[in-house]
Amino acid sequence: MMPLQALAVTETTPGGALLVLGIVMTAVALVGLIGLGGRGARAIVIAALLFQLYVSVRVALMVAGTQSPLAYVVGGFHPPLGITLRADGISALMMVVSAAIFLGAAAFAWKDFAQPKGKPESRASLIFWTALLAMASALNLLFTSSDLFNLYVGIELLTFAAIPVAAIKGGADTLRAALRYLLFAVFGSMLYLFGIVLLYGAYGTLDISGLAAQLQPNAATLTAAGFVTVGLLAKTALFPFHLWLPPAHAGAPAAGSAVLSALVVKGSLFLLMRLWFDTFPTLREPADMQLLALFGALAVIVGSITALRQQRLKLLVAYSTVAQIGYMFFVFTLAPKDAGALIAETAWTGAWTQVVAHAFAKAGMFLAAGLAAEVLGHDRIRDLGGLSSRAPLVVLAFALSGLSLMGLPPSGGFNAKFMLLVAALAEGHWAWGAVIIAGGMLAGAYVFGVLARMMAEPAAGASLKAVGHGRQWIALGLSAVAVLMGLLPLEPIAFLAIGRAL
Repeated sequence: MMPLQALAVTETTPGGALLVLGIVMTAVALVGLIGLGGRGARAIVIAALLFQLYVSVRVALMVAGTQSPLAYVVGGFHPPLGITLRADGISALMMVVSAAIFLGAAAFAWKDFAQPKGKPESRASLIFWTALLAMASALNLLFTSSDLFNLYVGIELLTFAAIPVAAIKGGADTLRAALRYLLFAVFGSMLYLFGIVLLYGAYGTLDISGLAAQLQPNAATLTAAGFVTVGLLAKTALFPFHLWLPPAHAGAPAAGSAVLSALVVKGSLFLLMRLWFDTFPTLREPADMQLLALFGALAVIVGSITALRQQRLKLLVAYSTVAQIGYMFFVFTLAPKDAGALIAETAWTGAWTQVVAHAFAKAGMFLAAGLAAEVLGHDRIRDLGGLSSRAPLVVLAFALSGLSLMGLPPSGGFNAKFMLLVAALAEGHWAWGAVIIAGGMLAGAYVFGVLARMMAEPAAGASLKAVGHGRQWIALGLSAVAVLMGLLPLEPIAFLAIGRAL
């Protein structure tokens, strides 16, 4: 077990400036986007996201090469007065995943949010591209910050960039869903902010490693941890705080839904895991962690059953997100502080494999659902017939994503659920093991149900439109990544433990 003090970073490391570039360059592009208007928005966004992908890959290679985190002490001011940016294994991984999915979503949206030539600029187009860049910058800030207030700034930027994407289509139902999203987000932010105020009052610092070294399990600390946790659960949409997610994600355009489901909810989840494994490890009592796992189990079952009952494809995919998020919360009880190293590392790897596999699978699935609606003119599940003959790549993308969500081999979803299952059985948590298996069977029911409809004959008089092959390949490519992750070995991945206390 690495001592908690080892997590602290005191000086800027070689390559640490890349962490600043990952945040600042997208923000600079965002300012340029606003100043230049929407005519060149698409090109600016694609260029910025390509640069972000380059920076993220460089960061990941440097972390892997040195087997230690990268760090940058902003302005030379050390904590507690200053802010340190830090990228360990999971930060570097999520930076690469985020950049790749943002780039795929932007390429997919190239046609949907183009500015018409010879006509006034579309407000929706500029809003979408601006929000996309803002979300990309905010997520990199979340993945690399080690100060609780700086993390609050990042989670708020992410939220207020995501809500316009959820509302961009307009209409009463869409605006109602976006408003519900806003209310849950503000509720979560208030609780989180109140929690970090309590921590600052008690310890005089908001630096993660500094807090971890001082933390005492007293009333103020436990209250702060409770407020922060509930606030982040509301933003992550874990059951029973999931009510805002399905209508908000289903009402967004396809590229927006892909980003919201694959990445935005992962921002608060990343922060929650960062806090409980880095800042609050001494507070992790088995009963409290079992409660988080229980909510995760309820999310798996309730989300899957509700997905089965949906009549619209995008709502089904959105409720599937509620279910898949639940698996990620088993890590809190399957990687306890007193667990054997192999069990804890297996659960840790399983959880992060689930995070990444779900991100790619759900991005591909939402893009496929958007293309299905474009081909058919609707997304009613009972009337999906004819899609397999008109757009076979769309059906294949949906099927590959579904393979990972079900947890069938070979897929990243299988690797993730298998490792979580092994850890659950090794620790005697038979109930969580049963939920993992049941969740896969329920996912199979709604995925195969949709595929059967897609492969049916088209309804009499149905008018099927053609869609470009380029966007079909983007959806298929993202889904294929989730499946190719199944080629990874079924064992703990050392990269995910770099810089961790695990």
